[in-house]
Amino acid sequence: MLQKLRDKTSGWIATVILGLLIVPFAFFGMESYMSQQVDNYAARIAQPPSWWKSAPQVWPVSYLWTFHDIDSQVYRERLEMVRMNMREQQGENFDPKAFESVENKRRILDALIDEQLMKLAAERDGIVISDAEVRESIRKFPDFQVDGAFNADRYQLLLASQNPPMSPRDFEARIRDSLKNELIPSGIARSAFVTDAELDRLMRLLGEHRDVGFVALPPVAPDAGEVTAAQIDAWYQAHKSEYRKPETVRLEYVEVDGSAVPAAAVDEAALHKRYQEQIGKYSSTEKRDVAHILVTVAANASDADKKAAEAKAKKLAAEAKAPDADFAALARANSDDAGSKAGGGSLGLIAKGGMPGAFDDTAFAMQAGEVRGPVKTDFGWHIIKVNTVQAAVQRPFEDVRAELEKELQEGSRERAFNELTGKLVDAAYRTPTSLEPAAKALGLPLQTTPAFTRAGGPGIASDQKVLRVAFSETMLQDGTASDPIELGPERTVLVRVIEHEAEKALPLAQVRDAVVAAIRADRQRKAAEAAADALVKAAKAKGLAAAAQEAGLAVADLNDITRGMPVPSPQAAQAFFNEPRPQAGQASVNKVLAGGQYVVFAVRAVRDADIGQVTPQERDTLRKQMSAAHGMQAQNAFIRAARAKYTIKVAEDRL
Repeated sequence: MLQKLRDKTSGWIATVILGLLIVPFAFFGMESYMSQQVDNYAARIAQPPSWWKSAPQVWPVSYLWTFHDIDSQVYRERLEMVRMNMREQQGENFDPKAFESVENKRRILDALIDEQLMKLAAERDGIVISDAEVRESIRKFPDFQVDGAFNADRYQLLLASQNPPMSPRDFEARIRDSLKNELIPSGIARSAFVTDAELDRLMRLLGEHRDVGFVALPPVAPDAGEVTAAQIDAWYQAHKSEYRKPETVRLEYVEVDGSAVPAAAVDEAALHKRYQEQIGKYSSTEKRDVAHILVTVAANASDADKKAAEAKAKKLAAEAKAPDADFAALARANSDDAGSKAGGGSLGLIAKGGMPGAFDDTAFAMQAGEVRGPVKTDFGWHIIKVNTVQAAVQRPFEDVRAELEKELQEGSRERAFNELTGKLVDAAYRTPTSLEPAAKALGLPLQTTPAFTRAGGPGIASDQKVLRVAFSETMLQDGTASDPIELGPERTVLVRVIEHEAEKALPLAQVRDAVVAAIRADRQRKAAEAAADALVKAAKAKGLAAAAQEAGLAVADLNDITRGMPVPSPQAAQAFFNEPRPQAGQASVNKVLAGGQYVVFAVRAVRDADIGQVTPQERDTLRKQMSAAHGMQAQNAFIRAARAKYTIKVAEDRL
């Protein structure tokens, strides 16, 4: 049998078959047959090779394409960040249902796609950002400024306070990438301009006056007609997406609250030791209110210049030491110190060690009101006057005992809190599939939440950090305890998902009443719209006044109204100005739904604004606004054009 197998596999046919089998292994490797790849992208941007722009995205040519994925986790992080920002900005007006809509989620993903496209465009065009541009951008950050100027210490402190901490190099790399990706679109936006003709036309439109008559239609009677089973089923099938139960989770959790952790008793010895360790905190050093007159001497000055400066300093010192001398006036007239000259030479209160050696030694050897000098430092010659002496003060132990006790108790409580949190984490990691053993071991209560959605719930479920963890893929799939989540200072919680229900359609039997109510509301809406359409048709034929009179309705007139006047409502006013101008003396008639009520209106006359009354400042402001709007349109057009160069695939099921 083995000989027959050898004979069958040694001919030219077998060679051809073997060659065909080698091809896929040569292109794609054995690993593609031995492993399974699971895609986890929210969006995939595909780009054909630069040398074959029209390459089809079909196997095996698709392997020549370049793919740039936006990971689902990156999308989720952006989604939660936007959710948190909107919740903070809108407060009670935040609408969780609207935020979870497909349209809103797609809008957030589109922003991520656009950012990736701009990054690809910058790389394609070889854009490079210099170190100087990065530094200048960072220096303009208001958060890094003190009194309007960049402060390096504040810069380092704010970066270190991030979670996780960020090094200056990492932050600068992020700024560099941001500047590189924004350079082309922002340059396009800034290049926009507006002509005088465009500006004049817009001003005439914005300042336009209109005469309008309108009729507010009364609400139609509630629909009480029969709703058949067929109608109910048809409505439900057409609106299934509106009758869904949102995704929910239920948690068990163990919380460590530092305020409930008892602090250890503090004895007198510990208090006295703490007092001695922090004696400097409760003591103020001696300070002196000092003024000076400076005669500068350059380091490379000639001997003659040095002698002249010394002679001038001695002369000024003699004048300053005179009984009737006005030291401040002498400083304003003669001092070379630009910083203190205008203030009469005042340096304010200084502490020991705050000035150059010889100056410092002299100032702290003088009496109040005394003048000495000249004193030589690296800056030149100084004539020094001590105005007042502020003696050192030390607060006694009894005065600060309560502060010391509070500090020690807080430190003790903090150590106990950290120790308890560490023990809880260790215990939870030993039995990650349940928090009950860890809670019992440490004497902490095991608590549970009611089921809640991604919009949040009561208690800890209202915290954004808890929501991010609770709905993370790891927590939903593994059912294990989370890492510690910091809810606030000395308040930490560990959570575990004990129940998860995916989003699902609600059965018709459960939402039948809601469907019937929706059908009747739709009938009522259509009846109201039909009444408005009938009045519009009659008004176009015989005029609004006659049509309204026949219907037993009253017409209200608004004359000489301008844009932005919210009468009779903002929606109605906007419709009045969106309506085309009347032609050949014929009023322009239409309807608008405003505040749940239909309004039928007729625009009788339109008058342009008198642009001769517009000031140059108003023209300049409007020109800048129009240029910004045109620039944004051009920027969006550039992004749309960039999108056309790629194939973008969105994983709708992962949004």
